[in-house]
Amino acid sequence: MVSVTYFSVDNGDMALIELDSGRKILVDVNIREAADDPEDDTPDVARMLRERLDKDSKTGHYYVDAFLLSHPDQDHCRGLERHFHLGPPESHPGDDKILIREMWSSPMVFRRASKNHTLCADAKAWKKEAKRRVQHFRDDKPMESGNRILILGEDENGKTDDLGPILVMTDQEFRSIDGLRDSSFSARLLAPMPTSDDEDEEELLSKNNSSVVLRFKLSAEGNEDACRYLTGGDAEVAIWERLWARHENRPHWLDYDLLLTPHHCSWHSLSRDSWSKLGEEAEVSPDARSALSQARGGAYLVSSSKEILDDTNDPPCIRAKREYQTIAKEAGGRFERVAGPQPSKYTISRDGPRLKSAAAAIGASVSSGAIGRQPLPHG
Repeated sequence: MVSVTYFSVDNGDMALIELDSGRKILVDVNIREAADDPEDDTPDVARMLRERLDKDSKTGHYYVDAFLLSHPDQDHCRGLERHFHLGPPESHPGDDKILIREMWSSPMVFRRASKNHTLCADAKAWKKEAKRRVQHFRDDKPMESGNRILILGEDENGKTDDLGPILVMTDQEFRSIDGLRDSSFSARLLAPMPTSDDEDEEELLSKNNSSVVLRFKLSAEGNEDACRYLTGGDAEVAIWERLWARHENRPHWLDYDLLLTPHHCSWHSLSRDSWSKLGEEAEVSPDARSALSQARGGAYLVSSSKEILDDTNDPPCIRAKREYQTIAKEAGGRFERVAGPQPSKYTISRDGPRLKSAAAAIGASVSSGAIGRQPLPHG
């Protein structure tokens, strides 16, 4: 069954996409050690993930077909070393660590991150494994499962010019997973984007603004366009403004039936003003809102965050929640938060996504009947 499952990880991201072909794409992880304590109520998302994965028929190892790291903040890669096999596939120790058949990674994430903050241990481990796989390619070795990588976005100064077969350029659409074409999905890389001379490079090179932004098309029950899914890590307002400037004349590149609200429902993705300082006087960026409001009829906007309270916290931010509720209402859709101990699962039929595990999410908007297939006018 085609689905997108969000695991309950507070202010963090962890989503599993299950395609009509049976392949599975993991987007970020936030596996907290507190879940190992029987006296702690932290959801055991590592166990829940394994319950949803297949085992290789030859080796018996758990695996994901692809793993996208949006950016290397700890709340997007926590638990990587502990729960995933890193290194050549033949060196797998035979335990329950999950094999990553293909990594999806941006080189700019690590170049930019090194300028702005120190990587956590799990992010360093991802970087090391990504470099190993790129070198494996450069050494002209066979690119089999467990050694494959897709580089999402070109790097500066020609550093990725020799990676053509494993390089996805900004704005490019791709349809392969683990070296094989998969007709049940496509994904378009929208960011990171190259900077131009007249832009604030420091702002655009910040760690959050280096997040990978992908817009998926998922097929289901014979409908090749059953669900459009937009995910953007922690991308902040500058990136969404740039995306609108870049795609205002083709807004269908940004439209969605399912949106993971960026940066855990943060106001910083919608505004340049501080919510904690200005409160209700803080103004929405029209261009950022336009980029994030290309909802098709009946769309779901989902917050992977802590409880959203009427206070000065950000993220999550009550003002951002209200803005997303308005966007959802304009599209006859719903705003939801991933909550409770169990994951929130959105099953996708030929008519679009539906929230299956409603008890695992806290809703906050109205719902129309059937899901339409056209975006409403932006505002």
